[in-house]
Amino acid sequence: MSPSLKVLRESFPTAKPFTISRGAKTSADVITCIIQDGAHVGRGECVPYARYGESVEGVMEEIEALAEAIANGLDREALQSALKAGAARNAIDCALWDLEAKRSGRRAFEAACKILPRPVPTAVTISLGEPADMADAARAHSSQKILKVKVGTADDRSRIHAVASAAPNAEIILDANEGWTEDNVREHLLAAAEAHIGLIEQPLPAGKDEILAHIPHPVPICADESVHTSEDLEGLYERYDAINIKLDKAGGLTEALKMRDRGREIGFSIMVGCMLGSSLAMAPAVLLAQDADWVDLDGPLLLAKDRPSALTYTSSMVSPPGSDLWG
Repeated sequence: MSPSLKVLRESFPTAKPFTISRGAKTSADVITCIIQDGAHVGRGECVPYARYGESVEGVMEEIEALAEAIANGLDREALQSALKAGAARNAIDCALWDLEAKRSGRRAFEAACKILPRPVPTAVTISLGEPADMADAARAHSSQKILKVKVGTADDRSRIHAVASAAPNAEIILDANEGWTEDNVREHLLAAAEAHIGLIEQPLPAGKDEILAHIPHPVPICADESVHTSEDLEGLYERYDAINIKLDKAGGLTEALKMRDRGREIGFSIMVGCMLGSSLAMAPAVLLAQDADWVDLDGPLLLAKDRPSALTYTSSMVSPPGSDLWG
């Protein structure tokens, strides 16, 4: 029997509106790719992202266009050249990883990890809002080891200090989502240093970040929107100290592992991040995150309801997936 493809559109409401510098979301709109080969079923989830020119409809069409290739035995290696990096390739790649594990009876971590996977500490995200509201949210999560704080306005100094004061024992990552400018980036970097911030993600728009090679980094700066695959890495070293690897950007776990290893060789610190998705989207990323410097895989914690056999989150830790979920 030839492998068959099924593509589903699913939506998971958020527990509360999730706000970044580009706007607010009230649901995680995801695509689930299901590849069945007899009794064996592999699943992968992706999150189309408008910032990268993706839509749910367009990504579904990209996946469905490979139905014949999948029926003819398309594997992960061939997939890398059959489809560009992005959400569609991610869903197929992760479904193939899951299918390989089901066929072989061997867990995916045996191929993806150098050591037996363990729970890893993940950041908990604080949405963008007024300084007092963000401080209240940070205070409510002040027992967490790592907080990821959404910023990206013309004046974030008050937000930075409010959150840092409310959670003095947490390591804080600021994520500006390209929201700062050449005119205010220095001021915000200094405010972050004053508040003992641990990392700043993507302060400037991708393609407009050259200034980062010519100004001090009192806090390490991490590329997110500026980096998608391993091919992007060479040109970023003078601008950034770290890279945020996301499966939806890289186009799957296969390229993400390559990207992590090449990033280490060049000298980048590694962050493993996510889009707003369910535990199925996070599961392969937990394997990628086993030796990361920072982990941000709290997407399911922002949802009102997750998938069955969901990942286990205990305090600041997220555990590797069980076989009922993925891999």
